[in-house]
Amino acid sequence: MNRAFTIRLASIALVLGVVACAPMAPPATPVPPPVVAAPPAPPTLYQQLGGQPAITAVVDRMVDNIGHDRRIRRYFAHANIPQLKAALVDQVCQATGGPCVYKGPPMRVVHHGMRITNRAFNALVEDLVRAMDSLNVPKPLQQQLLAILGPLKADIVNV
Repeated sequence: MNRAFTIRLASIALVLGVVACAPMAPPATPVPPPVVAAPPAPPTLYQQLGGQPAITAVVDRMVDNIGHDRRIRRYFAHANIPQLKAALVDQVCQATGGPCVYKGPPMRVVHHGMRITNRAFNALVEDLVRAMDSLNVPKPLQQQLLAILGPLKADIVNV
């Protein structure tokens, strides 16, 4: 064989041997697409109001306002006030997206035969707004709460 050919063949064999013995890089793993997190859910009205402690404070203040309101306090003269407050807190908490569950009877049943007028209902709403104002609840949150509770009027007013 030709000496030049033999040297070339030996060189190729040497390169192949070195390449064969060299550590191999692991196969490239496909890079998953970046995980795009969903935007966080907007806070519920319950959260925006400050949760159950804030709702309890509003209900306490509202019931106090009602107790001093000559226009409507007679409707509550025989009410179990602690039970009333607890039911109102649960009702508002649930209605605003909180974890509470209102377990009382439907509004139509609770107010049956009480002869509640539009005027009395509006007085209660005024007492609620005064309570929220006194606790510095922002007006947009007040409006949201009133919009949620407003439809109950049809089940409460019965004169």
